[in-house]
Amino acid sequence: MLLVAMTTLFLIRHGLTAVTGSRLYGRAPGIHLDERGRRQAAALVERFEGIRLNALYSSPLERCVETLEPLAVARGLEIRTSDALIEMDAGHWTGRTLPSLRRVKLWNTVQRDPSRFRFPAGESFVDAEARVLDAIEQIVARHPKGRVAVGTHGDLVRVLVSHYTGAHLDQFQRVMADPASVSVVHLGDSVPRILLVNDTGTLRRFGRDASTTRDGRKKKLRG
Repeated sequence: MLLVAMTTLFLIRHGLTAVTGSRLYGRAPGIHLDERGRRQAAALVERFEGIRLNALYSSPLERCVETLEPLAVARGLEIRTSDALIEMDAGHWTGRTLPSLRRVKLWNTVQRDPSRFRFPAGESFVDAEARVLDAIEQIVARHPKGRVAVGTHGDLVRVLVSHYTGAHLDQFQRVMADPASVSVVHLGDSVPRILLVNDTGTLRRFGRDASTTRDGRKKKLRG
């Protein structure tokens, strides 16, 4: 049952690009969705069918904006971009292939102790966590009791979900966020509520009629 006093956030990782999973492209501009990613973006319209959205926020990078564009057109909503939702700054590692990075000694720190890691000439995970949490707090403050879709990047989705479970930053690698996946959290009360993680299917359970019967009466909860 949805808690109506809280803001519902739909955290969306961008869809597939030609280099997803093979290269660390960080904040490099000009990385667009490929054909598979465009299909994933189009599918979000159907996946969100029946769900009232109050706003759409996105990282300014092309792959995130393009993921939300079909949904924005279908709902007549503006995509509000925020630099605080942007991908981590990978510094000197930007553009390197993942197989080459896995041979670097520091890669083990990324996987096991990310709170102690900073990308060479780039951003730390501690700083990234702080900025994205601040961005989410501002969004929740603007949309109390609202439903908001937030398009961002895989690591940031994972960091957010891990944080809202109460886990330390070093545990965020245990969370998965596949391309075009949706994770759903309730915020605004003293305790965050995590409703869904890394989902790539239907979201109809969050539709406005999800807790009512066909005749409009509230369903009785059991158990």
